[in-house]
Amino acid sequence: MSAAAQAVVEDAPLIELSGVSVILEDGRPILDSLDLRIAPGEHVAILGANGSGKSTLVRLIARQLYPRAGGRMRVFGREQWIVRDLRSLLGIVSPLLQGDFTGNERLEVFEAVASGFFDARGLWRHPLTGEMRTAASEALARMGAAHLVGRDMASLSTGEARRVLIARALVHRPRALLLDEPCAGLDPAARRLFLETLRALARDGTTILMVTHHVEEILPEIERVVMLREGRLLRDGAKAELLDSATLTELFAAPVTVEPRGGWYWARLD
Repeated sequence: MSAAAQAVVEDAPLIELSGVSVILEDGRPILDSLDLRIAPGEHVAILGANGSGKSTLVRLIARQLYPRAGGRMRVFGREQWIVRDLRSLLGIVSPLLQGDFTGNERLEVFEAVASGFFDARGLWRHPLTGEMRTAASEALARMGAAHLVGRDMASLSTGEARRVLIARALVHRPRALLLDEPCAGLDPAARRLFLETLRALARDGTTILMVTHHVEEILPEIERVVMLREGRLLRDGAKAELLDSATLTELFAAPVTVEPRGGWYWARLD
C-alpha cells in the first residue's frame, strides 16, 4: 500500500456524495442530485430495480466515472485517487470484471488472484514476493477456493469464479468490499453457500457494500438499506424499517409481499 493510501483519515466516511448527478448525452439523468454518506465499518445494501442507477453508482465509487453534471464525491475522505491505491482499501467485484477474467482461457487461478497486487489481468512480468504469495494463498483459503489453484479461470463455474475474484480483491486486506450483484448466475444452493462466505467476511471485520435487486441476498449482518429509484434516493434507513411490503411495492412499482425469516428477508410478487 502506498503512503497516499496509508494516509487516509481513519474516521473519514467510506463514501460521501453531495448533490451528485450523472447525465446522459441526451440530457436524461442516470443519477439525479444524489446525497449519500456511508460510515467506516457500516454494512450497507444498495437496493433498486434494473435501471435505477445502481451500476452507475458502482462506477462512481470505483472511480471509473466522475460526476458530469455537478456535485461532489469523496471515497475515504478524498476526491482524487490513483486506482491502485484505492483498490488496496476498497475491493470491487462485478459481473463485468468476472467477464474480463473468465474470458481469458490461459489465465490460471493463482495468477488471477496474485495479479490483484498490480491491478492487472494476470502476472505477465510482475515479480511476486513471498509475502504476496502468502497473502494470495490465504485469500483463496478464506474464500474456500484453494482447491481451484491450477485451473484456468475460463474453466470455472460462475460461483467458483466469483470466489476467486473476491479472493483477488482480498489480497490487499482491504477495509471494504463493494459487491455488484454478487449472486448473479448462481443456483439457489450455490447462492446460499456463497452468501454464508460473505457473512464470515463481514463478521471478521471486512465492511460489505452490496448492490443488488434481490431482497433475499441481503445478509443478516447488513443493517442499513439504501433504495434507489430512477436515479434518485427513495429511502435510506434501518433494514428492519424499510424491508416491508409497502416500501418494496413503492420501490419496484409492483405488488410485493415481504416475509422475514431468521435474519433474512424473502420477497414475492403478488
